[in-house]
Amino acid sequence: MFEAAELGRTLDKDTYKEMVPALRTGLLNLQQGLRECDFPVILLISGADGAGKSETVNLLHQWMDPRWIETTAFDEPSDEERERPAFWRFWRALPPKGRIGVLFGSWYSHPIAERVADRVDDDGLDVMLKRINTFEKMLVDGGALLIKLWFHLGKEMQVERIRKLRKNPKTRWRVGERDLAALKSYDRFRAVAEQTLRLTSTGEAPWMIIEGFDERHRNVTTASHILEVVRRRMELDPKTLRGTTTAWKTPREDEKTILDFLDLDLSLDKKSYRKQLADYQGRLNVLARKARERKVSTIVVLEGWDAAGKGGIIRRITRAIDARSYRVIPVAAPTDEERAHHYLWRFWRHIPRAGRFTIYDRSWYGRVLVERVEGYAADDEWIRAYREINEFEEELTDHGIVLLKFWVHIDKDEQLLRFRAREETSFKQHKITEEDYRNREKWDDYAHAVNDMVERTSTEFAPWNLIEGNDKRWARVCALQVLCERLEQAL
Repeated sequence: MFEAAELGRTLDKDTYKEMVPALRTGLLNLQQGLRECDFPVILLISGADGAGKSETVNLLHQWMDPRWIETTAFDEPSDEERERPAFWRFWRALPPKGRIGVLFGSWYSHPIAERVADRVDDDGLDVMLKRINTFEKMLVDGGALLIKLWFHLGKEMQVERIRKLRKNPKTRWRVGERDLAALKSYDRFRAVAEQTLRLTSTGEAPWMIIEGFDERHRNVTTASHILEVVRRRMELDPKTLRGTTTAWKTPREDEKTILDFLDLDLSLDKKSYRKQLADYQGRLNVLARKARERKVSTIVVLEGWDAAGKGGIIRRITRAIDARSYRVIPVAAPTDEERAHHYLWRFWRHIPRAGRFTIYDRSWYGRVLVERVEGYAADDEWIRAYREINEFEEELTDHGIVLLKFWVHIDKDEQLLRFRAREETSFKQHKITEEDYRNREKWDDYAHAVNDMVERTSTEFAPWNLIEGNDKRWARVCALQVLCERLEQAL
């Protein structure tokens, strides 16, 4: 795979000088045109030490407008990063639409290093690379242009590079223990790198191998490749980039959903409610403190009809937890900044640190609920989201996060009673809008969307909990009971 990048090709100085102005102009014009485009460019920089990665990134910043390109360098993860799933720090660094983001030392560094050091075997590496392929497909399906550059330097060229640097007193400092160690393990590193590139060079995100021996040749090759790939993408019709989807069966109007089988007559009297509420809140307080000590994070997702009582459940949960240990994230329509990223980006930002709680008042399921029903997402987007959400949640739970998902269900008559009660209560009037009434007209559409959501995203690692909510006291105690039981299992 690397043989073609070991030919030692060079570019003479005069030819290089002639080519540079056109390349720089092309890159600057490309950036200006990209600002009007509806996709981001993610440029991955990986490869062998000494192959010119740093120098090339510095050159791109010199040749391009620094306002529309940003580089994020990844080294060993910080304590904050270790306390979250591995891809959390990469999601935070993704560029918005219309910009170029350079990721230096990306999600490939850790798997390669682990395999070279024999901390994982080939099967372990395959698992890591499959997750990378899944992640990259999600980004590309979401519209991103992913350019992956691998900078290669042959072993003899590595030896020659180190010899020259050590010979010159002015450059001797550039050769450290890390360089010498990398040279000793070069053959091992090369074998793992070839395996990695072979398994992750996909149709959506192929690798481009850059010969790193000659600086001028390397610079021209890199700039030309970026220009070619981005220009080709800018000329494409966005419709041709959408991922494939399977046909979707439209439900009949009279077709029952899973919600029709919930017993909405379940209730609790005040005395039983107060006793059980106190008991479960006491248990939750103890469990939350244990979770903090053992660094077990918890995510609670609350979905349900308008006026179903989600806010009341949240208040009963948070009363039992130290205010320093939780955050409540109310999810509304995405902001302009959030629209400029993949739809999951804004949820990744709020993943809790170890031992903390994050409660989402509505969540990423908006893609398969409101965005589906109201037509804000194209059919291929919301159909694809079931798979993407399952992959997202599996990554959370694999990291050890306790993930609970609640759908709070009420019937149409109870909802109408609550709407009118809100209108008559001064401190609740802000909670009722014309949109709430308008959504009632699409009740059946939403019910079928909920049915599909539960059917396709209630997994072994993140099952849905359907709560009968006509009686608020029953719903609150039920949610607290499930939360306590799941935490006890996890702890």
